[in-house]
Amino acid sequence: MAWSQDEERMLALIEQHLTDEDPRLAARLESFNERVERRRRGRRRDDRERRRSMPRRSTIIIVVSWLLIATLIATLLIMALHHDAAALPG
Repeated sequence: MAWSQDEERMLALIEQHLTDEDPRLAARLESFNERVERRRRGRRRDDRERRRSMPRRSTIIIVVSWLLIATLIATLLIMALHHDAAALPG
């Protein structure tokens, strides 16, 4: 949400008064803001890299489910064919 011009002007006045009255505190706050912004930018970059390199959890669950279903079907077919072969008179 964007600030109105009045709010921007008021914030600038507050910042100027703070800088005039306590320059050390203003410098510490500015340093803190810079560190937070650097960390936020780094986190965004890390998140993007992680998303590209790792498949989503839902994708892994779907793949494992399909493998289990395929294994069960194959097992049932093998058992049915083995049972049919055993039932035939020799």
